[in-house]
Amino acid sequence: MNNKKKYTKEFEKSLNEFVNELKNYVSTETGEWTIKGFIDIYKNIYTISSDTKIVSKILEIHLFPEILRFANKAGYKIILAKHQNWYPDLTLVHKNNEDIKFALDLKTTFRRNNNLAGFTLGSHGAYFKERDKDKNIQFPYNQYSGHYCLGVIYTRTDLENISETEIFNVNELAEEYENKVEPIGDRKITTVENLKSIVSVIKDFDFFAAPKWKIASDSQGSGNTANIGSIKDIDDLKNGNGVFSKLGEKWFDEYWMNYGTATMIRDGKSVKVNSIWDFLEFKGRLDLIDKVNAKGAKRKPKK
Repeated sequence: MNNKKKYTKEFEKSLNEFVNELKNYVSTETGEWTIKGFIDIYKNIYTISSDTKIVSKILEIHLFPEILRFANKAGYKIILAKHQNWYPDLTLVHKNNEDIKFALDLKTTFRRNNNLAGFTLGSHGAYFKERDKDKNIQFPYNQYSGHYCLGVIYTRTDLENISETEIFNVNELAEEYENKVEPIGDRKITTVENLKSIVSVIKDFDFFAAPKWKIASDSQGSGNTANIGSIKDIDDLKNGNGVFSKLGEKWFDEYWMNYGTATMIRDGKSVKVNSIWDFLEFKGRLDLIDKVNAKGAKRKPKK
């Protein structure tokens, strides 16, 4: 086993063990998020908006101390992305061998129809294609020993049970002299006995970690940006059963490097190669079709 494979195997083992611990860290015994809102110096609790961007950012803040703990225990230091839109969210550099680096992106989303969720997995543009360059990436792509996604999937609480303008005065936080409860602006204050009685905006977490190539689809994650999309089935996400999971990382790399730019002749016309089926035909490797996870791929064309 070469040095890189040894470090990668050890890193994946540590990351998967860490992921298994996170559910208890963020959840109550009933599965609700342990974050209930924001508190001010007067011990008023302000409920959190259910907006996904707000939830995602608070989740990142909530998880970050645990990610630091994991990195330190595994023997890595963390370097945060220099700019907000740079890849990856976190770079983990081995303390005893700085040539060993792993990219880790934290991805959060909510369940759709109980068994579907999806993420974007980073750009397939400049830094992905020009792997010795450092444009919009912390270190050149080819300096990383692996590129990983730490996925967080949750269920949004029924919005009818949540008021985004409500303020709670919690009796268990009150001191003896605090017995006066007054409205704040247009928002009323509701007194509750304890923090657990405040309904959380999200619940029922699933965590997983996977190399991003193992959970990638052959579709873009968003229509107007050059982002790689993940597969959508939650069980397949958790088990790393992406479109390229049996084909291998080299096929993932080559497909996404050529996405939207490679063309081939079909029925006398030039067509863009933008599905795994087209790409295998383009490469003359139709013998590999059975290795594609068709469930997560674009619809296979009828012949």
